[in-house]
Amino acid sequence: MSAASTQTYYRELCNLTRNQLGGLHSPELLIRSLDFAQIEALQMDGDWDAAGAILNSEAKALQNGGASFILLATNTMHKLTDQMMQDVDVPLLHIADATADAINSAGLKAPGLMATAFTMEQSFYTDRLIAAGLKPVVPQDDDRAETHRIIYEELCKDITTNESEATYISIAGRLLETGADCLILGCTEVGMLLNQGNVDVPVFDTTLIHCEAALKMALT
Repeated sequence: MSAASTQTYYRELCNLTRNQLGGLHSPELLIRSLDFAQIEALQMDGDWDAAGAILNSEAKALQNGGASFILLATNTMHKLTDQMMQDVDVPLLHIADATADAINSAGLKAPGLMATAFTMEQSFYTDRLIAAGLKPVVPQDDDRAETHRIIYEELCKDITTNESEATYISIAGRLLETGADCLILGCTEVGMLLNQGNVDVPVFDTTLIHCEAALKMALT
């Protein structure tokens, strides 16, 4: 939901549309870009009801603007999808469902999950993976804390460092040692540091998966 992930979504949707349709084609999009500082403050305060009310207002704005379906360009805030979609008639393309479909299609079953502490430690996300037949693996306490810190203190501010990349690679390695057979980049900013080039198992970038599923849905 940070500006960094919004830019990534826009770029990927444009690239995917051009690659699939060719020529001068680009996606028709409505974007509601929020002040992430406000959202982050509500997260830290645990005021999820207030955050959900904001998302519900934004979802209604997208519906009123003519959207045929909605993407929530963040993993963590899928915690609030029920509240967000109250009195909204257009469908939501859920990022965890799209990711689970991709993992199952690849024949894998035990995804390591690197994301915000909310996504790793609460059940709103992993429950959907489990319902899809997967067995998610999350980092140990210290690794979860460091994964979360780097997201909020660096990646959401468009800061990437070699030190943080090395830290993420080490955390991913420890997930593999505990049984993960693939890796979910479960925050839309994690792909700024990790990718198939520096992880030894299949990598599932939730942002790219979400965008691919969105284009498929739009063209169906």
